[in-house]
Amino acid sequence: MLGIILMLVSAALIGWIADLVVPGRLPFGWVGSILAGMVGAWLGSTLLGAWDPTFGGLALNPGILGAIVFAFVVRALLGSTRRQRV
Repeated sequence: MLGIILMLVSAALIGWIADLVVPGRLPFGWVGSILAGMVGAWLGSTLLGAWDPTFGGLALNPGILGAIVFAFVVRALLGSTRRQRV
C-alpha cells in the first residue's frame, strides 16, 4: 500500500513539473498531473531507459522528460484550459 502511495506522489511530482514547463495547464487538475506523470514516466522509461534517481518505483529524469512530451501532445490535441494573458 505504501508503494502505491509513493508511486502516486512521484507521478504527481513529475506531472506538476511537466505542467510548469509546458505553457498553459494540463486538463483535469491534479488528477491530470498524476496521469501525465504516470504516462510520462512509462514513456520516458521506455524510450530512454530507467536511470537514477528513482522515487516510488518511477525514474524521475526520464519520467519528467516523458511527461513534458506527453503534456505537449495533450495540449496540442485538447487545447489550453487556461486563458492566456494578453
